Order: sequence, then structure tokens, then C-alpha cells
Amino acid sequence: MDRPDFYRFHQGDRVLPFSGSEYDARLAGLRAIMAEHGVAACVFTSMHNIAYYSGFLYCAFGRPYALVVTATESVTISAGIDAAQPWRRCHGDNITYTDWQRNNYWRAILSVTGTGKVIGFEGDHLSLAQKALLDDFLKPASSLDIAPATMRQRMHKSPAEIALIRQGAQVADVGGYAIRDAIKEGVREIDVAMAGRDAMELEIAKRFPDAEYRDTWVWFQSGINTDGAHNPVTARKLERGDILSLNTFPMISGYYTALERTLFVGEVDDASLKIWEANVAAHEYGMSLLKPGASCAAVTEQINAFFAERDLLQYRTFGYGHSFGVLSHYYGREAGLELREDIDTVLEPGMVISMEPMLTIAEGKPGAGGYREHDILIITENGNENITGYPYGPDFNVVG
Repeated sequence: MDRPDFYRFHQGDRVLPFSGSEYDARLAGLRAIMAEHGVAACVFTSMHNIAYYSGFLYCAFGRPYALVVTATESVTISAGIDAAQPWRRCHGDNITYTDWQRNNYWRAILSVTGTGKVIGFEGDHLSLAQKALLDDFLKPASSLDIAPATMRQRMHKSPAEIALIRQGAQVADVGGYAIRDAIKEGVREIDVAMAGRDAMELEIAKRFPDAEYRDTWVWFQSGINTDGAHNPVTARKLERGDILSLNTFPMISGYYTALERTLFVGEVDDASLKIWEANVAAHEYGMSLLKPGASCAAVTEQINAFFAERDLLQYRTFGYGHSFGVLSHYYGREAGLELREDIDTVLEPGMVISMEPMLTIAEGKPGAGGYREHDILIITENGNENITGYPYGPDFNVVG
């Protein structure tokens, strides 16, 4: 029996989140970066870059995946367990590697790159073990960390990306309303979270009937569990007067959007209301600062000053916002576009960024809990456009 190291298995119709011309434009931008740095081939290994340049979002399950881009070729490298699904979901060619011999993955990559070339790789993703295998199999003349340049490319959204992100923001709102309807005294966090997740998945399926459905999730926190932005869901039961944190995250073809809101069950005490209203004011002020020409660091310092004037800055726990695109809670991050003191990126039209101030008051103090509002904004020629629709603040979000 002939047991090849790799082969092509292509069947079915191609189904992609974007048009072929959209991926060609992204690849053209990448090839311009490659030419500038003298890179002959890029070997991408991360979920976000493979999805960005090809449309294919892999499920590793212990196996490596890749996208190899040269001046003329774009080839995804996938494991045999996936059969032809990677080809149906990618723009360009696809090679399947087999398990019969260790490192057939690298032999498949080698068949596209050849040896002795200048190779681009992702320094923030490729492991030391896999980098050693890259050097052994491809024998590059030299190698270059291409990840920072690709991140800068991804920070600027195309009209097609912005259209998808708009729909994602609308789906996040659907989840938010479903969560609000599910909030009642005695209900568990997990029950409320499931209501929001189910509503979003059904909405995504309605809007994108040809998509793959996975990864959409909700973080719904109550009481002390609101102190961290990324605290997981528990079975804690809601009590009257609880502070709540609503977080909906629809995932559409690898693209992340979000809605985050502070709520209270039934009533809000005076101390909590004061903190909540201050955070809402910071949220509104922060959104007014997001415009072309503003730097991330400068926006951050202005909001810092706003909180400091109110003796609240010591309760801030992280940055005030971040970019959107191909990212998730377990892959991807456009770290060059975050509202933090150490990021000097200047906002430009076509960027998409959140405003999400958060204050955390320790348990046992008046107003204890975590307060966070989160809206998604598209930077325009003259300012910004807020594409989040679910209301924020006490007037709408004291519920149950």
C-alpha cells in the first residue's frame, strides 16, 4: 500500500466568510511586506493569521497546522483527520499531511517553500521545538519574525471586515437582551449565560446560513465574581441587590465582537450607584476621545486624569479598550491597538476599537464589585461611529 507523506484531497464546494478578492487583497498586502523585508516564504502557524489570510480556522487538537505564502502560492497545511474540510474553507491551495511518519507536517511545508530561502515566521506563536524543526527541514538562509508586521496589517479593517463586525455587534446586542430577560433572583449564573449564548448562536445561524458555528460564549458574573473581567461562569444564584456583569461574545468565522454591561438585580444602593455613574461618565468621555490622530497612550492618560480627579484611578484594573478582528479568548490579539499607557499607536480611519473602562471595588467596601461598560467603535474620517446598540447605565440595567 502506498502511504504518502502528504497529498491533496479536495472535494465539495468552497465556502468562505469573504470573497476571493478580499483574500487576494490581504495576500497582496502581505506580499508587499515580504518584498520589503526580502522574505521568500512565510510559514504561519497561528489560528488568527491562517484565518486572516486564508479563511480557514483550524482546530488543532494536538496537531500542527500552517499556511505557507510565497510570491505566487498560498497553501494551507492540514492534518488528515480533517479530510477535505480545510480545502472547502480556505482560499488557495491545501495540502493534507499524514500521520504515517513523524514530521510529515514539515515535509508538506518543505514541498512549497524549498530550502535555503528567507523564511518569515510568527515569533509570538511558533514554539521552540517547532522552530528547531523549521530550521532542520527548511534550512533557511535566514528567518524573520513577521508577526509584528502582520498585526499592523490586521489593525486596518477592510469594508468587508467592518460589515461583518457590524453584524457581530448586532448579534452581541441580541445576546444582551436575552440575558436581561433571564435575570431573576434565585437564577444561577450558568442559566443566564446559556440563555444569552443560545440566542446568539441562533441569530448567527439566521444571518450566516453557510458559516461554521463554534466558539460563541458568554461570561455572566454576579456579586464577588464581577471583580475580574475574565472570570468564568459559576452556579452562583443571583440575589437581590447583586451587581452583575453581562459579557456576550459572538464568534463569526473567527471574528470576535462583544457587549459588556453593568447591571443590578432589583435595586442598586447609593454607594454602588455613585461608582456606576462615574464609570459610565468615564465611558462616555472615553468614547468622545476616539478620533483620527489621537494616540492610544494619550487617550489613556486623559481617562486616567478623569478618574484621578474623582479619586477613583486606584480602582482601575486594566487598559481601556482594544482592537477587533480575527481574535478570541484563546487565540489572537492585535496588541498594537490597545488603550494603554505603553501603546503609542495613532488612531486612523478604518480601525475598530472598544471603549471599556472598569473599576473594581474590593469586597467589604461600599459599592463592592466590578463595573464595566463596553462599546465597539469604528474610527471614521472625522471621529467615530458607535455600532453597539444595547443601552448602558442605571436607567435600563436595574432588572429582575
